[in-house]
Amino acid sequence: MATIINMPRLSDTMEEGVVAKWLKNVGDKIEEGDILAEIETDKATMEFESFYEGTLLYIGIQEGETSPVDVLLAIIGEEGEDISAIINGSSEPAKEETTTEEVKEETVTETSATESTTIPEGVQVITMPRLSDTMTDGTIATWLKKVGDEVSEGDMLAEIETDKATMEFECFYEGTILYIGVQEGETAPVDSLLTIIGPAGTDVSALVANGGNASAATENTTAPAAKTEEKAATKPAAKVEETKTVSTTNNTANGRIFVSPLAKKIASDKGINLADVKGSGENGRIIKKDIENYTPAVKVEAAPTTANVAATGVENSEEVKNSQMRKAIAKSLGNSKFSAPDFSLNIEVDMDNAMASRKIINAMPDTKVSFNDMVVKACAMALKKHPQVNTSWTEANTIYHSHIHVGVAVAVDDGLLVPVIKHTDGLSLTQIGAGVRDLAGKARNKKLAPAEMQGSTFTVSNLGMFGIGSFNSIINQPNSAILSVGAIVQKPVVKDGQIVIGNTMNLTLTSDHRTVDGAVGAQFLQTLKTFIENPVTMLA
Repeated sequence: MATIINMPRLSDTMEEGVVAKWLKNVGDKIEEGDILAEIETDKATMEFESFYEGTLLYIGIQEGETSPVDVLLAIIGEEGEDISAIINGSSEPAKEETTTEEVKEETVTETSATESTTIPEGVQVITMPRLSDTMTDGTIATWLKKVGDEVSEGDMLAEIETDKATMEFECFYEGTILYIGVQEGETAPVDSLLTIIGPAGTDVSALVANGGNASAATENTTAPAAKTEEKAATKPAAKVEETKTVSTTNNTANGRIFVSPLAKKIASDKGINLADVKGSGENGRIIKKDIENYTPAVKVEAAPTTANVAATGVENSEEVKNSQMRKAIAKSLGNSKFSAPDFSLNIEVDMDNAMASRKIINAMPDTKVSFNDMVVKACAMALKKHPQVNTSWTEANTIYHSHIHVGVAVAVDDGLLVPVIKHTDGLSLTQIGAGVRDLAGKARNKKLAPAEMQGSTFTVSNLGMFGIGSFNSIINQPNSAILSVGAIVQKPVVKDGQIVIGNTMNLTLTSDHRTVDGAVGAQFLQTLKTFIENPVTMLA
């Protein structure tokens, strides 16, 4: 099914953008995390990252062209998909948007005539930014500045929790923080008043009373020339400063990492942990050349925190506000459980050969492979033989994925994350092991990039390390199936007519019956069992 991508709002004041350069062409295959284009905003030229995978079917704004925010930028879908209705229909919303804009302009003009409130000179109203294409509201995880602090362009104002990740929000202005509209832990819709920056001592009480809305309208109608001049002046200055500023300060603050999307993608491709990289960009931000010139550094782990325990005999209940991650988990798993007609199949696997093989592999220098790594590899190999399981359901089509991306569920303090091992079938056991350890570490330290959590075609959830014998997982949509891995248990088994002590493990495959039939699931498990019980077959 085709996905429409509109011109994004890449800064809090961005009203239109210029496509400086397309990095993909129509017909190119797109993966989550790929950089689609470089977009010039009123502040800087920034990389625009894809949150979807498929084929680039259409480009609506050519290089050098300017377009308002939320206008059709590109369409990603299945190769050969008919998108003529979408393209032909795009002009209608545009007209509607123009009409709405005219009405808005009339209203604004009317307001400016009757409102006595104006934005004081040098004051900037900053609203809750849209930091991902699906973000509708954001939660302030941490304020890195407080009222009265002086800020400069490039300073990090706050950490904002979206539906995908916790991200740093950068300041594009200079001045003093005069007001903060959304406190730590509070959630606010996109475009609501976040903070006000301006000269120290400026009275902004009228602005606060109006929520920034009337004032912003007044500014837009009374001083367009000033804004245009400010854009023209700010943009070159930002570029010059970026060229001249060289910093070797650490790129982290309160556990967050400052990194450009392009550098993040290159680091992901090379398997580099961003926490180990020192940035040379503004305020220690990691940029492309830092990844290319990376040398290993010492990694310092954060100390674990302990939870409060109520006194014995005292009844106490506490309401803890749901995090954006917890809300996203609840929505995703709720949709999966209540929309997919799922069923589960169980199988018991003899682990004696797997245990012997793992012992031999781990005896090699600088090699460490877990049983979970062996299961992930076996799943990838089995998916190649049973492509029906490596699918996604839509109302119109069943999508068969030629690539195999296995997601590995990782428990974190706030809930559950599923980092993705891309092209798992082409990786060795040691590569899978290194990838899982790196991504699991990032997940627990809240350093996973959105691109590292998206695009899975199958998921593995392992609770064996907690002693759980068997369990059923909820399908991680849009996957068609998820494998639940239990603990390895030593017990009496029958081999060659004799009762002996053996090691067994229970596997449970939960599948979406819309795409995977019972017989298909059973055949997949039989193939998986063969691979795990005889690890040497995975090398064939």
